[in-house]
Amino acid sequence: MKSYSFFSIVLLCVFILVIDALAFYWLQSITRLIDSSLISRTIHILFWVFSIGLVVSILILKMRLDSIDPVRRHLWISSFYGLTVASLVPKILFVVVISILYFSNYFFSSTESMVVIALGGIVSGLIPFVVILYGIFKAAYRFKVYHHVISFVALPEAFDGLRIVQISDIHLGNFNYRYAVLERAVEEINRLEPDYVFLTGDLINNYSWELRGWEAVFAKISASKGKISILGNHDYGDYSQWESPEAKEENFAAVKRFYQDTGFQLLMNDAVIVQEDEDALAIIGVENWGAPPFKQYGNLKLATKKIQHIPFKILLSHDPTHWEEVLQNTDIALTLSGHTHGMQAGFQFRKKQWSPIKFKYKHWAGLYNEGEQYLYVNRGLGWLGFPGRIGMRPEITLLELSRSS
Repeated sequence: MKSYSFFSIVLLCVFILVIDALAFYWLQSITRLIDSSLISRTIHILFWVFSIGLVVSILILKMRLDSIDPVRRHLWISSFYGLTVASLVPKILFVVVISILYFSNYFFSSTESMVVIALGGIVSGLIPFVVILYGIFKAAYRFKVYHHVISFVALPEAFDGLRIVQISDIHLGNFNYRYAVLERAVEEINRLEPDYVFLTGDLINNYSWELRGWEAVFAKISASKGKISILGNHDYGDYSQWESPEAKEENFAAVKRFYQDTGFQLLMNDAVIVQEDEDALAIIGVENWGAPPFKQYGNLKLATKKIQHIPFKILLSHDPTHWEEVLQNTDIALTLSGHTHGMQAGFQFRKKQWSPIKFKYKHWAGLYNEGEQYLYVNRGLGWLGFPGRIGMRPEITLLELSRSS
């Protein structure tokens, strides 16, 4: 998780207080409509107790961050992240909507008109508050299966109907050892009866201790032909200061060992050839390859060196920006990625979808194709930063490959 400077945190707190001051100004216009001065005064006091308490808590957390046990640090950060979003976004909308209603109404001096404006402001703030709370406490773990059938002319006949389940971006540390929650996802995966299960990176946030106790859960994941995984940008331990290079390497070794212990084959710039009768396909796994500032450990040329003669190839690559290189330099039929989380917020209705993340990533969620080459971007099974999901449920992907004539 990205670390912000103390100055950046101070600017955030100033912004929060400015928004709170504007919100309080309009809140006073509403509380004037309340007959009881005691109720009005109580509302005002509670407003500022929460506001100042949040700002002070954020500053104290930043100042004491280095002394907090790493096991709890990211949970504290995520909790305050969620609290800040749940507080700030509704207030911004409240201020904007009530300001528009107020200044566009030339009859605001009347009590009836002020009541309408007040109700409009309250509703505009209450709805996003409820939506955010739902995203944090309910939607974050409402796993959804996205099912796609993809047809390929080049798919070998023996692999017609191949069932692939893809999961990605689990970020186990944020589950806080609530094994039963993820076991529900495992039950759903097994119900789909996959031939292969592919895990496309970001198993953890940063530390191998996040894996404690999860072996039993991941060992339950069942696939008739195999379970294959790759690494994401969070799996290398690059987002922490380590006591020594050896400590970082030990952390990384534990992550790789977890895959081995749970029956996953970890591909690091490597590939495997799957043989069925006279037909064959290749499954390629590269290390993380992303646009700066993300590090590029991936080496596609090395990964494909021994499978150039295989006509049908599937690539696991965590970051979807890698697909541009795939299109330019390879004939890989299907690339599976994750990384974006769909920003954990967006809008989806039937085949239409939108998220602010589209301004950063050209390919950010779902299925894309250029001719006979396809990319699928998984929306992630866990969360990072904001501890919830709004309109972007955690995903289990089922891909069925079919042979087209």
